[in-house]
Amino acid sequence: MGDERIREIPAPAVAPDRSAGRRAWAPGPVHRWLLTRADAFWALVTGRPVSLYATAVLRIGYGLLYLVFLLREFPHRDEIWGPDSPWTPALAAQLFDQTGWYSFLILSDSRVYFELCYALALVTSTLFMMGWRTRATSVLFAAVVASFHARAIFMTDGGDNLVLLMALYLVLTACGRRWSLDARRERIRAARADGAPRRAGGRAAQQLREARRTLATVVHNCGVFVIAAQVCFLYGSAGLYKVQGSFWDDGTALHYVLNLDLFRPWPELSHVVDQYPLVLAVVGYLTVLTQVAFPFVLFGRLKYPVLAALLGMHLAIAVVLGLPLFSATMIIADAVFLPDRFYLFLAHLLRRAARRDDLPAPAPGRVSGLATVPRPADGRRDPAPSSPKVPEQVAEQGRE
Repeated sequence: MGDERIREIPAPAVAPDRSAGRRAWAPGPVHRWLLTRADAFWALVTGRPVSLYATAVLRIGYGLLYLVFLLREFPHRDEIWGPDSPWTPALAAQLFDQTGWYSFLILSDSRVYFELCYALALVTSTLFMMGWRTRATSVLFAAVVASFHARAIFMTDGGDNLVLLMALYLVLTACGRRWSLDARRERIRAARADGAPRRAGGRAAQQLREARRTLATVVHNCGVFVIAAQVCFLYGSAGLYKVQGSFWDDGTALHYVLNLDLFRPWPELSHVVDQYPLVLAVVGYLTVLTQVAFPFVLFGRLKYPVLAALLGMHLAIAVVLGLPLFSATMIIADAVFLPDRFYLFLAHLLRRAARRDDLPAPAPGRVSGLATVPRPADGRRDPAPSSPKVPEQVAEQGRE
């Protein structure tokens, strides 16, 4: 063989690896913090319904408050909302054309129709307070409050404005899951179905139920957040408006309020309170400070003394200034900021007090509230019974 030159085949050109010198991207501390907060917020919104007991308190409170309000104004119902009111249905209809409001009270001038509407309002307030078919009665209650508010919009003291807003917000919440007839019916149904075989639906049906449950949870939580934001905005704006006033700046605002005939249901009481100008100035400054600071203390334990101060302020407004509807409306609205464990603890104390006052003393040798096992007829000794559950444990297990 001759000398054959082996030609080297050149290697194919390879594109330079530009990513070799580039560092892998990793989220920074700020980005990780934002992702963590976003995940926590999403879990809070979609995980489980929040403040179920608080919304139940709002349902009971506003239902009872509006029922008492309608019963109190029952002798004057025709002068306020009826066909013989100075603010006639024709004038109300003209105002509705301008403002966009609506009321089913102006659909007819018949007195019979008005009395039926008033009876419907009383029944609706009662059913909403008791939590019967809450999904439907909450919508009907909101329609009743909106209609009565719009019919006599110039004959109110400002408290029913917040009642209207809360009635609309409570439609979004699951306010009937606790302390209601609906909750009692669900407990009875669950007790009857305990141990019974459940029908296993398909995967699509299960996903549909899960999506429905998640949607209801999201809507409920958003409704609770809107209620809390509304109350914060109300207190914050009220405090900032007071700061701008010169009378609140020099501490004489309450003095002038106590000398207005419109806010003197008991002139002697107003006169006695007005004799302490230093106390009135301190109370005025404390009111402004509490209202302005309220939105900033909700995420700590400082909110409890602030809520107690607001409770005292509203009670004083109800008694001294003669605004019970407004004060009760605000007190009920403040209940949304108390956690569910507070209401559970309060219910536990009430149950213990009722059990201590109502139940008779246990007989010697017996345990109160526990059934005794009869001795067998053949004279044999009973087997050792298992340790019974005390009533507190039974109540704790039955608690939702």
